[in-house]
Amino acid sequence: MNFEQNTALDKVLTALFLPYKKSVTDVEKITNAMIDANMIANENEIINDHIAFRTLGVPNLGISSFEKIFLHYGYSKMDSYHFAAKKLDAYWYAPPSPEYPRIFISELRVEDLSNQAQRIISEYTNTIIADPIDAIDLDDTQAVGDFFYKPLWKLPTLADFQKLSEESEYAAWVIYNRYYLNHYTISVHDLPSPYNSLEVFNEFLKGLGIVLNSSGGIIKTSNDGLLRQSSSVAEMVDATFAHNEKMKISGSYVEFAERSILPEFKSLDKNDIQREHRREGFEAANADKIFESTYLEQTSKK
Repeated sequence: MNFEQNTALDKVLTALFLPYKKSVTDVEKITNAMIDANMIANENEIINDHIAFRTLGVPNLGISSFEKIFLHYGYSKMDSYHFAAKKLDAYWYAPPSPEYPRIFISELRVEDLSNQAQRIISEYTNTIIADPIDAIDLDDTQAVGDFFYKPLWKLPTLADFQKLSEESEYAAWVIYNRYYLNHYTISVHDLPSPYNSLEVFNEFLKGLGIVLNSSGGIIKTSNDGLLRQSSSVAEMVDATFAHNEKMKISGSYVEFAERSILPEFKSLDKNDIQREHRREGFEAANADKIFESTYLEQTSKK
């Protein structure tokens, strides 16, 4: 999935996507196989359902900071979601026009963690005394693109990473990866038949050796049955911590979404179906399990 570079938002999304694509080797593997299977002619034909980010709920960071980038580029803040067990909150953001992906931003409720975990996170984030987004010229697409992969705090120690992992694998992921793109999402329903079904597409992925997240089942289904999602298990990447300590940790992954036509539009000709005729938004129960694509219980299967 490349963007045509026609607008400032195209440039920002490309700056996000290229480092992600380089680090998540499943992206190119899946794209090339889709071309070989004649699903698409090139990666530009893949419809990106949404992209997702993880943040820490501490002063000057979190959703209220990070969302400023996308609000500036025309996104609209939509529904909120809450994940009690994982101590997370989230919002999704609708794009300025339908050719762009939705945005999903989650935030760790740091104050709900143990005192030890809060102390570790504070050690890295307490040097951020002003909102870093406010220091960026949001019209400067190069500066915005660079920000996503810019270290905002010092490199964590392996010991701190491991202590955080014991309590919140989400916290550990963010303390190392920061604002890296967590995943992008192939819109399965936009693919040609028979690959526009998650069951068929998942079998295609398994045939490529892609390991899928099995938490809550391979396919996670919304209560209304209209949003179905699967995801790969995160890539394991070589991480270098403070004092040059090294360990493989979870990186990012790929998601796959199938949005069904809303009941009131079932009678429409399939050639007339547009984005607004399909199930919109997200489902907390689905997202709760998708988060686990970076968790050890899943990544240990790779």
